[in-house]
Amino acid sequence: MNLFFTTFECLERFYIFLCFFCFMAEAEQDIVKIEEIEERKISEENVEKKEIQTIQNKEDIQEFLDNALSQFVPELREKQIEKEKQEEKFVEVPKKEVFDIVDALRLVAPGTELREALDDIVRARKGALIVIASPTISDLIEGGFKLNCRFTPQRLFELAKMDGAIILSNDLKKIVYSNCVLIPHPLIPSDETGTRHKAAERTAKQSKSLVIAISERRNTITLYYSNLKYSLRSVNEILSRAVEKLNVLDKQKDVYKILLNNLNRLEVASLTTIGDVAMLLQRIEIILRISETIKKNIIELGNEGEFVKMRLKEITKDLEKNQKYILKDYGQKNLDRYYREISNLSFDSLLEINKVAEIAFNGKTEDYVKPKGYRLFSGIGCQEDIEKVMGKFLNMQEIFDCSADRFEMILESRERAEKLFNSLQKLKENIILEKNIIE
Repeated sequence: MNLFFTTFECLERFYIFLCFFCFMAEAEQDIVKIEEIEERKISEENVEKKEIQTIQNKEDIQEFLDNALSQFVPELREKQIEKEKQEEKFVEVPKKEVFDIVDALRLVAPGTELREALDDIVRARKGALIVIASPTISDLIEGGFKLNCRFTPQRLFELAKMDGAIILSNDLKKIVYSNCVLIPHPLIPSDETGTRHKAAERTAKQSKSLVIAISERRNTITLYYSNLKYSLRSVNEILSRAVEKLNVLDKQKDVYKILLNNLNRLEVASLTTIGDVAMLLQRIEIILRISETIKKNIIELGNEGEFVKMRLKEITKDLEKNQKYILKDYGQKNLDRYYREISNLSFDSLLEINKVAEIAFNGKTEDYVKPKGYRLFSGIGCQEDIEKVMGKFLNMQEIFDCSADRFEMILESRERAEKLFNSLQKLKENIILEKNIIE
């Protein structure tokens, strides 16, 4: 029995030894194969390096020959000097595209997920560098790691604790990269002094993308969008400024109403001058310009700006419509030219009545003019009839002086003629009694 067990143990040990020997033989073959592959790779790399070195040597030789020839051939020398000057110049950022910071403000307005994350980073007194991806941004980043995960404010806040830039998709739905190093061209001009903000400005200029830099020391958020720069302000500060502008707008609207009522009376009395009309057009343009700055505040306020938006809409109601009617009343046919030239005026120039009068009428402020009546007649109803009648007369005064019988001849209806005649007499009476007709 003991002999049996001894023989079995020997066989078992022999089997284990045989398996180990086979394993070692296979491992040795694998090692030999790996060494052969590595030797082949090294050989190929050496050949490739030699080819690259040969190309580089050829380029160096060619450059040497060009430089040598340029010393003796004047034309080549001039080209060489021009080439050296071009290499020393700063990298110029193309300015063909039109960029507006308002587009960027919409992405970071209060109420958006991105703004929520930015506010969390500021409150935590952390710094961050966030890039909204553009088609060329991949050429300006290196290192980091690819996430390609869904964007949430919490994830962005946590990733901001690490060094490096964070790359978001252009639709703000994904976090694409994190902990990246931005490598814009170092010769792109920058007015910033800090490393983070300098990299942000250069990246924005080179890639035409939105880059957000959060200063850890100053606790500020700065947007860089192409060649534009904008520092975000707190909601309270923006809201306070917007309310101040609304108060100014209210006062301007009161002046506008006084000028409008005055123009109504002058038009009925046929005493209107170019200066009277220009003063009203001037006031409309001032109100519209102030309202544009408030619209920017509304975008920056996001969901906090509903009250400001509602009040602005109330103040500016019918302004642009009245502006169009006034220009049409006094024979301004090229409205696009007027809008273009009046918008090009500086605010100081806009305050000069003579310049407004020249753009609108190309005349002197003391010259008398007569309106067609589009503005005043737009609010009386019977629009088809009044337009038909206006085609038969030169100005509004002739229409007011017309009798019901003449209207009947034009409209071919006694009932419609009397209705129109009564409406016009009531309108004239309201204007004389200084009642508000159109606001």
